[in-house]
Amino acid sequence: MDLTNKIAVVAGATRGAGRAMAVKLGEAGATVYVTGRTTKGEVSPMQRKETIEETAEMVKKAGGNGIPVKVDHTDQKQVERFINQVNKEQNGRLDILVNDVWGGDPLTEWGKDIADHDIQKGLQMQKQAVHAHLITAHYAVPLMKKNNSGLIVEITDGIDYEYRGNFYYSLAKISNIHMAKAMAEDLKDYKITSIALTPGFLRSEAMLDHFGVTEENWMEGTKTDQHFIASESPFYIGEALKHLACDPDVRRFNGSALSTWELSEVYNFKDIDGRQPHWGKYFKEHVEK
Repeated sequence: MDLTNKIAVVAGATRGAGRAMAVKLGEAGATVYVTGRTTKGEVSPMQRKETIEETAEMVKKAGGNGIPVKVDHTDQKQVERFINQVNKEQNGRLDILVNDVWGGDPLTEWGKDIADHDIQKGLQMQKQAVHAHLITAHYAVPLMKKNNSGLIVEITDGIDYEYRGNFYYSLAKISNIHMAKAMAEDLKDYKITSIALTPGFLRSEAMLDHFGVTEENWMEGTKTDQHFIASESPFYIGEALKHLACDPDVRRFNGSALSTWELSEVYNFKDIDGRQPHWGKYFKEHVEK
């Protein structure tokens, strides 16, 4: 589990899964560029308190090198400038790209169809969750092609093309899966692996706040939603990413849509509380029925 001398970019690492993935890469010794819009001096439209500086410090405490850079990944000029910075500081090296930009929760109007849903919110969701990923990959992939190696991870929700309960949400998340598959085909002549990765029921900071609990007493949340019992902390997907990044045979997954629960069985890792949640199995047995 050694990523010493490896260079990673986690786009959208201010909080949640992105923060945890950055920290886990740092735990293995990687240099991790932590990007997002919330800094110590400026709060993003998400109106959350977590900052990229805090994430970078967590990466350093875990054993890596965390570098915070304020980037709006929907802005081509900002992304181009950022990748040029990575290129210059790391002598053209980029080994791992994690596309985790999202911010779509406050934009999703559950229970409304394509006609009733606010169109501006729907389009903004595509801009943040799809366009931002396209822009970031466009500028980052040339560094990987130059070195004929790399790992691209598209963070999504789900492992299939099934409808996810909202037109705009579903379109965004399925797009991320197909982006991973399309890049795998596009880059098959290079030693670049492209995959999609999904968490299960994620206990992000925002979700913990929603249920009025902390990571220490999260099970109290089951009084509000019984399915919360099958939830997982962000560090579960962090472990999944770390194992993928350290796997010398990761190309066997090229073009695949993977999940935390499946990879926990492949690599035999557990969540921060010692559990091994399996959202896929739980969903089929308790939610679909």
